Amino acid sequence: MDVIDSHNDKYLRSIPDLPGVAGVLVSNEKDLVFTSNRGEKTVGLFPYGREGKLEKVKVGGFPNGLAFDPSSDTLLAANVSRQDDPAPITVSVVETRKKILAADIIVPGRTRWTVFDNKMDRFYVNISKPPQIVAIESKDPDGITASYDIPATGPHGLDIDLENRRLFCACDQGGLFTVDLDSGRVSRVSDLSGPPDVIFYNSRLHHLYVAVGEPGVIDVFDTDTMKLVQTVRTELGAHTIAYKPDANKVYAFMPESHRASVFIDE
Repeated sequence: MDVIDSHNDKYLRSIPDLPGVAGVLVSNEKDLVFTSNRGEKTVGLFPYGREGKLEKVKVGGFPNGLAFDPSSDTLLAANVSRQDDPAPITVSVVETRKKILAADIIVPGRTRWTVFDNKMDRFYVNISKPPQIVAIESKDPDGITASYDIPATGPHGLDIDLENRRLFCACDQGGLFTVDLDSGRVSRVSDLSGPPDVIFYNSRLHHLYVAVGEPGVIDVFDTDTMKLVQTVRTELGAHTIAYKPDANKVYAFMPESHRASVFIDE
């Protein structure tokens, strides 16, 4: 895992011993860093800036997306599996204080990204097939609490608008959807430039950033109108982004040129 100084936008160092690391999540509330180490079916956790304190917890699959509830110190890892693996696909719930696997919950299919809703104390997880979003309680994670069918192939990127109680879901089929969490209504709100991956919601500017690896762009939406306001060129295959909320910065990671491009939204 590479570390970038987001104040000066400079590469600092790399952190080893994270086989097949697929996702990284930072908890500012707890000053913790979490990693999904797909190569060894573990999640890693360490205090920010102290990777020498890295500890790992075995989970029930190949972890991908991560979400964290700081009020209960609960981490959810959305797992994936190999195509020929007959074992059920699960999401793993980790108690980060005890550093133990607390629950392994079977879900309907391959997971993608996940987010935490601190108003309902719920995790939401995208399921690629069958296309849906499932909800799991943070403080009593004994199964799926609710589900929302998405009428498009491959729900992928996922984020939440806490103020307006809605989810944003970007699908492989090239559509952007919203889910009203109060009514359960699912709406297709826009087309995308191509199959998406990671998305982030900027609650300060009411903008949504959608990474599209092919043709290599970031689609920027005004979430008040759900209109596309800008398409920013990145690089072919650049499907991973990071977001720094306090500076309105978006980082796009370029696989061909081995660079990180930094964009400032104003």
